[in-house]
Amino acid sequence: MSLLEKIQSVHLSQDDISGRHQLIKNQLLERAASIDGPVFTVIDTDDLSILFGLYDQHFFNGTVAEAIGNSLLTFRLSSRMTSAGGKTTCYKLGASRHYEISVSTALLFGCFTGDDHRPISCSGIVCVDRVDALMRIMEHELVHLIEMQLWNDSSCKKKRFHSITLRFFGHTENVHSMITPRERAIEKFGIQGGSKVAFQYEGQLLSGIVNRVTKRATVLVESADGQLYSDGNRYKKYYVPLSALRKVDS
Repeated sequence: MSLLEKIQSVHLSQDDISGRHQLIKNQLLERAASIDGPVFTVIDTDDLSILFGLYDQHFFNGTVAEAIGNSLLTFRLSSRMTSAGGKTTCYKLGASRHYEISVSTALLFGCFTGDDHRPISCSGIVCVDRVDALMRIMEHELVHLIEMQLWNDSSCKKKRFHSITLRFFGHTENVHSMITPRERAIEKFGIQGGSKVAFQYEGQLLSGIVNRVTKRATVLVESADGQLYSDGNRYKKYYVPLSALRKVDS
């Protein structure tokens, strides 16, 4: 059966999906060099390659790799992706293609730390550990990859994508609802865009306004020799760890 035939006809039961999930999880923990447990603290792109291979083997009988053929498939880990758990990109190089699956280490390592303020869910499924979250991300990105191969485009907002993720993986949603740095900043420190804050910098106490929150906060501090902004004021930009900020009452 070809990949297209499989995608169009297969509808797995929840018990079947759960069994395959557990098999893949066990084999990943056995084979991955860096992933040393359910709440791992180190990961390598080779581990992503192993996980991809396990999914292709146990869910698609190798037809995904077969469909890729001579095209290039690479894996990337990103510490700069702070809102999406993963991303799949197709680069067209003349007649050939290069597919890349990226996974956010910022979100993976920012969750399951012992102080999560809510359950972590990916694709509508509650994840009990980091490996679970990684697997849900890979499933989502794998469907993007499959759609790109078969139909040259992919959107997780479309019915076709929803149908594939539900029938193969039991996904009831198509978003990675992990705790982002922005959400954690609001929950833990009460800080968000527009918050007035103070912080120490080279022995000085500075105060300013939070412009953006990623892994750190971007704070704008009024300064005569700073950059001119649309409000008519000049600001210097500082990148400050969230734990180093103190919220200032308006």
